[in-house]
Amino acid sequence: MTTEQTACILCSRNCGLRVDVEGSRLTSIRGDDAHPVSKGYLCQKAARLQHYQENADRLEHPLRREPDGSFVRVGWDEALADIATRLVAIRERHGGRAFAFYGGGGQGNHLGGAYSRQLTKAMKSRFVYSALAQEKTGDFWINGRLFGDQRCHITEDVEHADVVLFIGTNPFQAHGIPNARDTLRELKKDPARTMVVIDPRKTETARMADMHLQLRPGTDAFLLAAMLGIIVRDGLHDRAFLAERCTGFAAVEAELRAVPIEEFVRRADVPLADVERVARTFAGARAACVRVDLGLQQSLHSTLNSYLEKLLFLLTGNLGKRGGNNFHSLFMPILGNTDERTGRHVRTAHHRMFPIGGLYPPNILPGEIEHEGEDRVRAMFVDSANPALTAANTAAYERAFAKLELLVVVDVAMTETARLAHYVLPAATQFEKWECTGFNLEFPDNGFHLRHPLFPPRAEALPEPEIYTRLLEAMGELPRSFPVLERIAAAEPAATKHAGFIAALGATLTAKPRWAPYGASIAYRTLGRALRTSRAHPERVPPAAAAPLIALAIELALKEPRAVRRAGHRGNRLTLGLSLFQTILDKAEGTLITRHEFADTWSFLRHPDRRVHLEIPEMLGALQALRDEPATPSGLVLLAGERRAYNANQIFREPAWRKMDPDGAMRMHPDDARERGLSSGSRAVCESDTGQVEVTIELDDSLRPGMVTLPHGYGMRYRGGAPIGPQLNRLTASDHCDPLARTPFHKHVPVRVTAVQAARSEVPREATRE
Repeated sequence: MTTEQTACILCSRNCGLRVDVEGSRLTSIRGDDAHPVSKGYLCQKAARLQHYQENADRLEHPLRREPDGSFVRVGWDEALADIATRLVAIRERHGGRAFAFYGGGGQGNHLGGAYSRQLTKAMKSRFVYSALAQEKTGDFWINGRLFGDQRCHITEDVEHADVVLFIGTNPFQAHGIPNARDTLRELKKDPARTMVVIDPRKTETARMADMHLQLRPGTDAFLLAAMLGIIVRDGLHDRAFLAERCTGFAAVEAELRAVPIEEFVRRADVPLADVERVARTFAGARAACVRVDLGLQQSLHSTLNSYLEKLLFLLTGNLGKRGGNNFHSLFMPILGNTDERTGRHVRTAHHRMFPIGGLYPPNILPGEIEHEGEDRVRAMFVDSANPALTAANTAAYERAFAKLELLVVVDVAMTETARLAHYVLPAATQFEKWECTGFNLEFPDNGFHLRHPLFPPRAEALPEPEIYTRLLEAMGELPRSFPVLERIAAAEPAATKHAGFIAALGATLTAKPRWAPYGASIAYRTLGRALRTSRAHPERVPPAAAAPLIALAIELALKEPRAVRRAGHRGNRLTLGLSLFQTILDKAEGTLITRHEFADTWSFLRHPDRRVHLEIPEMLGALQALRDEPATPSGLVLLAGERRAYNANQIFREPAWRKMDPDGAMRMHPDDARERGLSSGSRAVCESDTGQVEVTIELDDSLRPGMVTLPHGYGMRYRGGAPIGPQLNRLTASDHCDPLARTPFHKHVPVRVTAVQAARSEVPREATRE
């Protein structure tokens, strides 16, 4: 048995772990006190990661689907040669618009994203879809308008705020903030601090709060607009901050003064006195911050919601201060900046959708595949993602994927999407390869964690860097060796920290510009073979996959030299990034990469005037339109994708990992259940205009009457059996989404729920005979 340092892979926090490894098993899992960010924190889900590492659905060999739908085992060379031939033929015949990529860097696979994205370049395609674009692109779009770049992402200093406002998020279960449960407990027990929750359910976090506004589902925009209207009406906005740091306040102020506060609060169905109290408490705090998540970002008016929640901390001067909202450094490029106003982007063929942050929304993908034009999507790679189950409208995805000329899935398990693929390529698990934490989104201290493999890959599984590099070689995009670069990398003395290799690589790419898009694979094949971690662990597999990080380390050091030095790294302008890279390789527990000061905030802004541009005409128009919006029809509303104690992303497929809620029960208020003749444990049919699923009922008086919830992370087939729990995206629709970002309205799905026997008795006799 050995004790190793690694990280949890179940949410964006990626907490550091110490694990005992015995043979092929994780026998003990606990928090790592040495981790520079999580510092020993651990939640109950990470303790069951062995269910991810060892399960019966693990893929071990490349598979090819036969005409009858069965799969046969094939060799890597045969699989990649055929895939390469078909990809090149599609590219040459139809151009880059015929290819799309889904995932890449998802489900905790962050290091592999640097390699998978090279395939889109080889295919001359810009079409990248991902879960991030199903959740956050409306937020990114707002960031671009406000701050000058869609990569100007905001975090929140919950640990030091006097007032914390949680909107549409339940960090007790969903985490998303440092050491969530410890942080919430500290916040709760401090009488000088205030916690406010805005959520239609009395969540675990709401039960700890000082104030809870339990609004009607889908009315967030009305409530936030009313709060902002109160702040402006009562003169609680920070005039000095707005004058010094912002432009466009006059237009925003005029629109907020026109908000019918009482009417909007009535729409949200919460007491006006409580809303006024929350607005005044937030605006009057020494330091206040806002934390939001998908409950806000996947509800009605989702892009407008993102605008309004940011106005809360901007109008009150809570940007760029301890205890407020702040920008953060970025190490791994998880998104880009694509402003549709410039025209320098590619719109999709069918929906004419533009990218946000370089990403396209999954809601439109089935339509782009089924598009009847010559420029439809014909071939796809899906990497560490399962859109057939996790994207809106499962039936539409199943129908569309069946029409692709080529679908290739790279994953660790036989997912629902993999069952539809022409080829399934087995990837090593996240504990069988070098991996890293890509969501390093902290301020003022930001960390990065490169983690070594704990086990060898199973059977023929390969890490993504090897899969994509071999594929590029099979496509003829890259040679199979780079003798000069390999020789320089191997012979360079340790004292120069790979500076000679960097110079040689730059010269090579200048001489061979067609290789430039494939720098990750070139570094992997050359520098990667020469890399070593600290001398303390000579037995570890060399960190070849980490080779591209050297360029990111150099870039960060050139961009933020003072912040990198404050984090403890040493070197001059030429060597600081190289020193940072070596520290990343050496520190198994992770390392701080930047330490900023609050005065640095304004250097993050990307508008030429270094100000926040508050006036966004599209959003002010949307705010104005709220006044004329008709009331939503009465009836049950499903909040799809609730985070609970024992659900996670699609990584956990074996149902035995759950200690409770094996069916992913539908939670329903007792009054709604009584009206429908239901009780706890009843079986019922939940039906939307898109489809239906069968569910188990659980009574829950923490919900508002008129709403029901279902968790995500269920509905997977295990060992070829029936789906376990609800496949909730059989209920969601492709066109039920935000008109600008196409973010699905998963938190506001109109549904009907009936007892199983009643539902079956209503089936027409003709349908019964069939």
